[in-house]
Amino acid sequence: MRDFVDGTAYNNEQGNRARKLFAAVVLAALDDAIADDKKYGNGPEQIARWARSRDGREVLSCAGIDPNERVVEGLMEFVGNGVRTSVALSREESERRNAQAEAA
Repeated sequence: MRDFVDGTAYNNEQGNRARKLFAAVVLAALDDAIADDKKYGNGPEQIARWARSRDGREVLSCAGIDPNERVVEGLMEFVGNGVRTSVALSREESERRNAQAEAA
């Protein structure tokens, strides 16, 4: 019984690692689309095309994200905002947004 529990915990941890890896791929795709948006002006269309493709849907699913149209619209909006993922995920950016929301 103990071996079963250890094996299940190990498999769960491996699954979590794989999910994080695929989430990193999604973040990289967002950064690429933001760069395309700044350079060519077609970032939201690029991320939408990727997210609707078979590979994009597979990556989103493996990252634990349901690849539906609402998610695609959210990705397009994120790219349209033009904030890089590393900045958007930082504590300073979060605090700045909260301060702006309280001021408004």
